[in-house]
Amino acid sequence: MAIAGLPTDTISVENAIIISKARRWPLMVDPQGQANRWVKAMERAAGLEVVKTSYKDFLRTLENGIRFGRPVLLEDLGEGSLDAALEPLLLRSTFKQGGSEVIKLGDNIVPYNQDFTFYMTTKVRNPHYPPEVSVKVSLLNFFVTPEGLEDQLLGTVVTQERPDLANLKSALVVSNAKMKAELAALEGRILGLLSASSGNILDDEELINTLAQAKVTSNEVSARVAQAEATEKEIDDTREQYRPVAVRASLLFFAISELAAVEPMYQYSLGWFLGLFVRAIEEAPKAASIAERGELLNQHFTYSLYVNVCRSLFERHKLLFSFILTMKIMQHAGVVDAAEWRFLLAGPVAAASSSSSSSSSSKDSKDAKSAAGSAGLVNPAPDWLTDKSWTELVGLSQLPTYAGLAQHIALELPHYKSIFDSNQAHTLPLAEPFESRLTRFQKLLVLRCLRPDRVLAGVQDFVALQLGPRFIEPPPFDLAACFKESSATTPLVFVLSPGADPMADLLALAEELKFSRKFEKVSLGQGQGPKAEKLLEAGMERGLWVCLQNCHLAISWMPTLERIVENIQPDKVHKDFRLWLTSMPSPAFPVSILQNGVKMTLEPPAGLKANMMRQYNRFTEQYLAASSKPLEWRRLLFGLCLFHAVVQDRRKFGPLGWNIRYDFTDGDLNVSLAQLQEYLDSYDTPPFRVLQFLFTEINYGGRVTDDKDRRLINTLIGSFCAPQVLQEGYAFSPSGTYAVPGCETAAQFCDVIRGYPLVPSPEIFGLHENADITCQQAETYALLGTLLGLQPRSSSGGGGAGSSQEAVVGRIAQDILDKLPAPFDVEAIGAAYPTSYGESMNTVLAQEAIRYNALLAVIDSSLKSSLKALRGLVVMSPDLEAVANSLYDNQVPESWAARAYPSLKPLSSWVADLLQRLAFIQAWVVNGTPPVYWISGFFFPQAFLTGTLQNYARKNALPIDTVSFGFQVMDELGSGSGCSSGPEDGCYIRGLFLEGARWDGLQHQLAESRPKELFTEMPLVWLKPQQHRAKPASGIYDCSVYKTTTRAGTLSTTGHSTNFIMMLELGTELQPAHWIDRGVALFTALPF
Repeated sequence: MAIAGLPTDTISVENAIIISKARRWPLMVDPQGQANRWVKAMERAAGLEVVKTSYKDFLRTLENGIRFGRPVLLEDLGEGSLDAALEPLLLRSTFKQGGSEVIKLGDNIVPYNQDFTFYMTTKVRNPHYPPEVSVKVSLLNFFVTPEGLEDQLLGTVVTQERPDLANLKSALVVSNAKMKAELAALEGRILGLLSASSGNILDDEELINTLAQAKVTSNEVSARVAQAEATEKEIDDTREQYRPVAVRASLLFFAISELAAVEPMYQYSLGWFLGLFVRAIEEAPKAASIAERGELLNQHFTYSLYVNVCRSLFERHKLLFSFILTMKIMQHAGVVDAAEWRFLLAGPVAAASSSSSSSSSSKDSKDAKSAAGSAGLVNPAPDWLTDKSWTELVGLSQLPTYAGLAQHIALELPHYKSIFDSNQAHTLPLAEPFESRLTRFQKLLVLRCLRPDRVLAGVQDFVALQLGPRFIEPPPFDLAACFKESSATTPLVFVLSPGADPMADLLALAEELKFSRKFEKVSLGQGQGPKAEKLLEAGMERGLWVCLQNCHLAISWMPTLERIVENIQPDKVHKDFRLWLTSMPSPAFPVSILQNGVKMTLEPPAGLKANMMRQYNRFTEQYLAASSKPLEWRRLLFGLCLFHAVVQDRRKFGPLGWNIRYDFTDGDLNVSLAQLQEYLDSYDTPPFRVLQFLFTEINYGGRVTDDKDRRLINTLIGSFCAPQVLQEGYAFSPSGTYAVPGCETAAQFCDVIRGYPLVPSPEIFGLHENADITCQQAETYALLGTLLGLQPRSSSGGGGAGSSQEAVVGRIAQDILDKLPAPFDVEAIGAAYPTSYGESMNTVLAQEAIRYNALLAVIDSSLKSSLKALRGLVVMSPDLEAVANSLYDNQVPESWAARAYPSLKPLSSWVADLLQRLAFIQAWVVNGTPPVYWISGFFFPQAFLTGTLQNYARKNALPIDTVSFGFQVMDELGSGSGCSSGPEDGCYIRGLFLEGARWDGLQHQLAESRPKELFTEMPLVWLKPQQHRAKPASGIYDCSVYKTTTRAGTLSTTGHSTNFIMMLELGTELQPAHWIDRGVALFTALPF
């Protein structure tokens, strides 16, 4: 079996034994094609037939194999049920007919030859086959193992470096196998003669001669085997000197194989990887010693792999890939503690924190701080150190290396405040003794707690330190270099992102290589499949370049494309033929093409400066003068291009930029420019109101579905398409960095744009400087969350030294169960607070208790079942496994989130928040209607608001549709902790948090946020119901109130948004447009 190329690791050998001995036909999970190659090599001499279910004649081929006793390999099975025609074959349902053994295959009765063997393989990495399939086959995992791949790579590197040793090793393997087979044959012959002998065996001359001959042969063979084994040992000793190269390469392969979980288009085959490995060995610098040569090989191949993989990654994933490479190498070296690595990705995983939550009530906060204070863990600097940061630092202090860190920070507050305030926090040293005690990696954990927005910069420096600066500088896109790596049988795949179009680059390359007349393209879609097939046939015959665009729009035709590509025969296809494919990321794109093709990602230029430069590079002098009012045209053109760049680049700020991420395209800009040109020529004075309406309500606004985003885009356009834009020097931003230039030519405009900063300040987007921190934090948590999703589920050490995943999950589950209170007694609540016409809050309370009881029941049931499953008392179902994985990753299980209120908190904070919500409802039940309502504690706050209006309307006998809220911020009451009674009408609410601004209690109005203060708590707000209330004409900002910071929601069956709660009026001396641009909003809960 090893001669046929079977990997020599234990799992592969055991799989091979099962295949040879099992009664059921094997179905091999084979994403890297190892089993395929082995079966093809092993059964080649027996006339192996290879088929796929997509082949038209696959059943006929199978019939011939069964009839004539030939082996058949069925490749590339998908997930789910197998073809029904295979059922009798899988069950081996043979029967006698006319004295011979037959089997029914489809509608045909086929003679069954006992020499027939059947193999099945699938390239799906983690297939989920139903039980009715699993019981009929031997399901075997042939995914390459680290040990098996290491041996393969060791063989490859030795073959390249020392072909003499490799050839000798191969010859010895074959020779040893033959000699051992010869010995076995002799022993078999002797046993056969002994069993056939009758009478005195000493009189059996043939037996005696055979024994004598066997003795001589055996001695000769044994001597040769011993000599060969000694030689083999010497060869192996020499081979072992190359082991570090094989180990490194094996680590790198598993690093890139994980990328498929990040994005389905990131697929790389083992064959492609081995080819790259061989090329790196050939290109790496030579050295005098094997050890030095090995080090040079490692460095050269690691960077070569980085360059080749980077060109197929989106920009946002390139640093992620560098970090994965770094951590794989360091983890193998044993210099990274598993608990520390998990903390960096998931944060503290305690079920509840002793420090207070941001959304806790005043009383809860005092109780929590009192409890924390008894342990010496009270936040020592609440004026600048957030509760979230302090909670994480306390959690970090529980790891052995960081013991005493929280107390140390409390003693060194000035030093750590300077780190907190610095824009270069990732470069500043910690205070001793932790500066010298911690490694660069371990310092990243402290940075995660103190300044999560600087973690990406810290990761960049860390990668540069470990692997070198070139690993954080991705190579530029080079289409010509990618083309050189292709062939007639290797397609080139453009993986696109919105706004990207590779055709200009592709046509330029075709022109350069004199292929512009032999270039054909077709855009795939409905009915385009046959046309594409004819084009491919002509291309392969005549040596054309064929480009199939938008493959993601022709999902049903993708299997046909896969078959065509796989059937391209190198000896028959024209050597100049090239297949170019473009596709947006799609899980339906053929994996085999992705694994073996040359992949390239294409993204539009990122950033405001690049966007503006791209627009002006395509404008000609004629275009800039193409108006009867050239001065107005050029300036409004500049303003509109800047507006286009702003609305696109504002997306990077997440919900602070837009509630929903819209894919604004160059088409929106082109239509707007055409309209602008037409209206300028048709009117004496530019009709700005008409233009603004066209741009923001139709062209760009046609994509905008959220009414708050529509309000924002209507406000933004006022800065970029207005009479003041016609004045030279008009500043689009307060600093004046972006102003209307007095340019006349495209070159002059480009010179001005080149002077813009590479990373624009948030001011040009209308945002506060803190928006950069929000953006960087989101990028940090996205990278860490992606890495967390890639972590293996079976490794130990995730929750502390020596703790397995099962132990950690069991501990967290039990901890949460211990903290959960008993469900509310709904009947007792109904008796104490009966449904009353004059008091709607009784109904609200009862409904809240019912909703929380349903959530508690789900939590209690799933945790108890998970604990039983961990002990082996019940089956670990997929749902229970999902709960266990979520607990391990410090995430709220989906089954809980589906029955819960919207929340973005990690599990530890979510549990603490839930307990505070339950305590709020319980206090209401025990103590009666609270004087101040904690709006964050409501499962469904819209019902509470409606109940408040209803109480007022019924009290005063008013139609409820004539009543609405007035708003008064009660600065004199602060957070409401000392408030003993509610207002006569309406209610006091607390628990709101402001983003994008802060509340100035002295001036009673909105004010600019303080540096690095992303969220501030609002004072008490009095919701005052009034009849026929007239909204103030000025001096107020309509502030949206949301449940979570994602802002966007969906319309639920109640008619309410799942996230938006209400509009709340806040006082301001500035124009409301200022705060609309800032993205100012209120939230009932924060994401920590």
